[in-house]
Amino acid sequence: MQTTDHDVEPTTEPIRIIAVDDHSLLRSALCELINTEPDLHVVADVNTSKGLGDLIERTGAQVVLLDVEMPDHHAPSVVSELTERFPELHVLMLTMYHEAQLVQELIARGARGYLHKSVPRESLLSAIRNTATHTPNITIAVPRSGISESGFGEARQTLSPREREVITHAAAALSNRQISNKLNITEGTVKRHLRNIFEKLGAVSRIDAVNKAIEAQLIRRP
Repeated sequence: MQTTDHDVEPTTEPIRIIAVDDHSLLRSALCELINTEPDLHVVADVNTSKGLGDLIERTGAQVVLLDVEMPDHHAPSVVSELTERFPELHVLMLTMYHEAQLVQELIARGARGYLHKSVPRESLLSAIRNTATHTPNITIAVPRSGISESGFGEARQTLSPREREVITHAAAALSNRQISNKLNITEGTVKRHLRNIFEKLGAVSRIDAVNKAIEAQLIRRP
């Protein structure tokens, strides 16, 4: 399979996608656009997030394109439930909203991307293909005038759910070994998470990282 992304792993299977949007015309157009790409395939499209976990399990979907605003739907809660149940799943938010606080919360809950519905076709396809890379990045694509520079900074500094767990335990003065036992991961993985946390928060020490995470309201004060 040919691709312009050099770090995409070769695969014979297209990326399996579920589109979730209560606007049927927009959803149909979205699916049609995606299915013209040979390396992408929409395995299901639905108008509600109810029962989405079971649908993901049945289809083996790797990516969910999820509308933020739908009836009987709280996007942050849905994202949390999906990413906890399917740790390898990539949830990309599609929305007409672009408030910095909402971006930050959804990324903190585990969303891997936040794209305004007005973004170019290439931006959407690139965000989907990014999920197949060795180290997928978080994608934020909104109109330049739609969010402040400080808002983007806050979103970039958001910690992943696992990183928040690690820094929460660090705030409770647990050692790397104790954290690894608590989370059932290796000490090396704990150290890697801490390095990522330091980089995201601009911290120079463990205590500094804890203080900055508390100040940013990413974790609660112990």
